[in-house]
Amino acid sequence: MSKNLQIQPRQDGSAGSGFPLCSKISAPDTFSRHILRRDRCVGTGLLQEAIKKAKAYYCLDCGKCTSVCPIALRNEAFIPRLLVKQAIMEEEVIKNGLIWDCLTCKMCNEKCESGVQYAEFIRDIRIEACKTGGVGICAHQGALQSIMRMMTTPELKQNRLNWVTNVKGKGGTPSPLRTLLPRDEGEVLYFVGCLPYFDAFFTDLALDTLQIAKDSIKILNTLGIEPVLMPNERCCGHDLLWTGDVENFKKLSYLNIEQIKKTGCKKIITSCPECYYTLKESYPAYIGSMGVEVMHITEFLSQKLSAINFRTPNAEHRTPRTVTYQDPCRLGRFSGIYEEPREIIKHLGLELVEMGKHSRNSICCGTSGWMNCSQYSKQIQIARLKEAKSTGASTLITGCPKCQIHFKCAIKGSGDTPPPLKTLLPREVELSEEARIEIKDLISLVAGGE
Repeated sequence: MSKNLQIQPRQDGSAGSGFPLCSKISAPDTFSRHILRRDRCVGTGLLQEAIKKAKAYYCLDCGKCTSVCPIALRNEAFIPRLLVKQAIMEEEVIKNGLIWDCLTCKMCNEKCESGVQYAEFIRDIRIEACKTGGVGICAHQGALQSIMRMMTTPELKQNRLNWVTNVKGKGGTPSPLRTLLPRDEGEVLYFVGCLPYFDAFFTDLALDTLQIAKDSIKILNTLGIEPVLMPNERCCGHDLLWTGDVENFKKLSYLNIEQIKKTGCKKIITSCPECYYTLKESYPAYIGSMGVEVMHITEFLSQKLSAINFRTPNAEHRTPRTVTYQDPCRLGRFSGIYEEPREIIKHLGLELVEMGKHSRNSICCGTSGWMNCSQYSKQIQIARLKEAKSTGASTLITGCPKCQIHFKCAIKGSGDTPPPLKTLLPREVELSEEARIEIKDLISLVAGGE
């Protein structure tokens, strides 16, 4: 142990809250003296509450968060623990533009030995910042955030289910999904999320994220389940909440909860990790319990493996047998669902080769909440694609539509980067064959899709 570091237990011998269990007390700096004062009133009441909830007082200033943060490893100005320090020292952290750079991927939470909930700390700091007009740099000129906020209008009527009767079966013949539309009640509800909007918005990427919803329903139909679909479902509000707009998040929550209760459902299944986490954790935390079970579809399918007649992907489907898997942050580190997707992959008869950084150590897809997508995001994405390709796998399987969008955007965007911009970007962003890999969604593989 360093001669400058002594372990200083609390006087009452307990672990309580309010300050760290140990600190550098030999020649303590201002930060250490400050956080050890239990009676110190920090900032506004809400800011103080955010600090306490996140256990920010327990920060030991050790730097482990910085050593694993994907952004900090590329942007020397971004140091997670210093944002915590700034908040505790009563400085105006809500005006620090770096609070918008955090991916909220929870990698730092995973490594923090003091249990500081850094991702949640950033979320709550952003909420405070929004109240004073603070905002990050919205990707795509803020169009996606505008769509989310438009959905807060109670009178809004959407045409979001026209895809249900436009599904083609073998030979290209129409094969409507058995959802019993316009059925509006049932025990199982499939929460579609923003999939209908993604394909329309990202036409340049030739996406088909809506196929994830179609395939999810196909699989549920195979299991004898005809899920309810809500014709006026809203965005779950995940992105608004994590970018600080808690007011509009709550509006979306109330509208969705009202619609959900009308269906009489007992279980909600969704294929989006962010919808899953939001419905399961954020709605109860901010609004109250819905009284229904919420499951991610991989979680649900892992309990039904014996009932599914898996068709091993073959040459006809042009799906290689060797694959690797990207753990979504909200499904993995936020929700602890790691094994279920891997069990499904194995039942498909595919050979799974893991990337060096996987499961709890998996690297984020590079951007979150359609905000602050920067050169650092592209560096993270290209590095991750290279890591996937280096496994020898021919296909990167994703379990989140946004992961698929971000990786495909990186692949296409790097190839289309105009010459003047190329001179401004680090060489790591330049895409080579080492980073080109096929990307497919897990649920579509289960359904036997391309």
